[in-house]
Amino acid sequence: MKNLLKLEELFMFALTIFLFSKLDFAWWWYPVLLLTPDISMIGYLVSPQIGAGTYNFIHHKALGISIFVLGIILANQPIQFTGLILFGHSSMDRILGYGLKHSDSFQHTHLGMIGKA
Repeated sequence: MKNLLKLEELFMFALTIFLFSKLDFAWWWYPVLLLTPDISMIGYLVSPQIGAGTYNFIHHKALGISIFVLGIILANQPIQFTGLILFGHSSMDRILGYGLKHSDSFQHTHLGMIGKA
């Protein structure tokens, strides 16, 4: 089942690349900005609870989808691109086993514990 979910995430990640190719940006913008959502981890400098909150908000796929759709409604490609980066980054993280965080530690995710026991 775990591999099936990773495959699903891979297809969602590929969808963001396809949709990005339809926007008027140079190809290199996507890989350059793909890791920017991880800035949300800065909340962990305050506490695990704040860190989980900021991380989960930015890495929630509904946020990326909502921003992308807002960009379509407003016919604004930078907003669409922002939504694609958020959604694509979240899919990439889940392929790698990084899920939404519980408030006790960064390693405790909805996909299980990160790292070896």
